[in-house]
Amino acid sequence: MTVSASIVIYRTDRDELAGCLECLVNDGIKDIWIVDNSPEASDIEGPEGTSLRYLHLPQNPGYGAAHNRAIRESIAQGFDAHLVVNSDITFPQGTIPGILQLLDADPRVGQVSPRIVGTDGAQQYSQRLLPTPLDVFGRRFLPSSLMRNRNRRYLLAGRDDNAVANIPYHQGSFMLFRNEALREIGGFDERFFMYPEDIDITRRVHRRYLTLYYPAVTVTHAHRASSYKSMRMMWIHCRNMIKYFNKWGWFIDRERRAVNRATLASMGLK
Repeated sequence: MTVSASIVIYRTDRDELAGCLECLVNDGIKDIWIVDNSPEASDIEGPEGTSLRYLHLPQNPGYGAAHNRAIRESIAQGFDAHLVVNSDITFPQGTIPGILQLLDADPRVGQVSPRIVGTDGAQQYSQRLLPTPLDVFGRRFLPSSLMRNRNRRYLLAGRDDNAVANIPYHQGSFMLFRNEALREIGGFDERFFMYPEDIDITRRVHRRYLTLYYPAVTVTHAHRASSYKSMRMMWIHCRNMIKYFNKWGWFIDRERRAVNRATLASMGLK
């Protein structure tokens, strides 16, 4: 299968970006879009042998909208798959070919994300249930002691971490899509500037395809959790989550209930 990739940057550290690009190239991905939402343009060069496309969007349309520019080009140019990846992701050689084998073997698979760990090696539980308002706002604003059991359920922390699983929400740091699935659903919903676009897109792919957690490969994510450190980013997060629940439903969301129940049951959880 042929695969392309896109990275959205905003005043991103050059060494961090270089590390991600090196991993992509070492794994055979030569066609890469760098979509720069920074106010100032950068002079970015890819490793030798890379077909690097640099696109500067100083108006900063948002994370999903920026990736959509690359996704549309990837589909138009006939690639079979497209990787949405953050610049703070690194991985060993063989990661992408391993996931592509899974896509190639089963046309029902529309999206895959691997085991994702932090720089300390701890699993980040980046594949989750579809969130309720309590899952999102309770995690942020209620005491952790009150949310402990709820958080474990939402994060699917009780599952077998070594088992492939069909999960409806993949966090956006590393998402490998079948381009046919992206073509069918239309890519990211550009109403979301940042944060819930990954919940929304996985949910829409999950309606038509398998969206798999694939623990046979592991990537490292130097997660910054910006919205927990910046009042501005926290406000952006909350505002866009409100848009998400306005779209899908706050307390009445029958699809969410059915999907989450099926996900838990498939893992032997409640």
